Amino acid sequence: MMRVINLSLIAGLATFAQADALTSGLEAFHRGDYVTAERDLSKSPDPRARTFLALTMAATGRCDAAGAELAKAFASGDQALKRLSGLALAQCDMAGDRLDDAAVIASKLKAQYPADPDVLYQSARLSMRAWNETIYQLYQKAPASFRVNQISGEILETQGHFAEATLEYRKAIEKNPKALNLHFRLGRALLMSSHAPEALDAALKEFEAELAMNPSDSIAEYQAGQILLAQQKPDAAGARWQRALELNPDFPEALVALGKLRLEEKKNDEAIGLLQRAVKLSPRNESAHYSLMLAYRNAGNLAEARKEKAELDQLQKAPEGEFTEFLKKLGEKPPQK
Repeated sequence: MMRVINLSLIAGLATFAQADALTSGLEAFHRGDYVTAERDLSKSPDPRARTFLALTMAATGRCDAAGAELAKAFASGDQALKRLSGLALAQCDMAGDRLDDAAVIASKLKAQYPADPDVLYQSARLSMRAWNETIYQLYQKAPASFRVNQISGEILETQGHFAEATLEYRKAIEKNPKALNLHFRLGRALLMSSHAPEALDAALKEFEAELAMNPSDSIAEYQAGQILLAQQKPDAAGARWQRALELNPDFPEALVALGKLRLEEKKNDEAIGLLQRAVKLSPRNESAHYSLMLAYRNAGNLAEARKEKAELDQLQKAPEGEFTEFLKKLGEKPPQK
């Protein structure tokens, strides 16, 4: 009897030791003590221990040894382990230059965890890595192509070197005069570099060249209108913004620009209709709310004017945030419908 009790006691102690190893291993993993985590987790037969041991190996650069267990955990139904294993797999694939495989995992993670900061961070790193790899290949394999000049111009724009960007866009146009968006990019870079009369004329010429190739480009129409207004040609500017809205009715900037123009012309009812559409499409657009407030006031609708003033007071000074401003520097056009 004593022999049986001793064996049971030994078995119980062994089970306790294994459970204690799992607990201490997990605690060590979560505090970043990977040496202790690996030592303790390797003592436990628990499936969770095997997964976290693989995570530990991946965290310390031993992806080859961890890959099979991570893939198994990523395919499992345990959501917590699925998330951690997916992040580790994506990181390992990036480290091994398997960017396509990493993209597949990142896509699945984003679909399941769309607001997770770690998932979004990993996706952003992957996107930047893919961008850098592709640009490197472009410069290496097609150094004389117009695309190299185009991408050089775009990069120079983000750095604020607009004069240099215009030179690159001109080189790209010289190599491929019929490529879409090059004249638009050149016109935009000219505007960013200077608002002198000659710069406005040159930029307008480029937007007209873009429209000659692509008459459905609502953004180029809008930019042409902006230049015409700066040149004190409001009627011509209004016609451009009207055309932009015919091409893309859901174009907030064009709605605001035309709404402001109608406000100046004392056409308050027309201005209100345009600006109401603008604030519906772009609720945080301060300029739209301010102009709509003025239009309501001028029309004698003080109650609605006060509502717009209250909305305006709630908006932040820089409502779209620094990252959106960064994207604007890239010169990306909003989707056209």
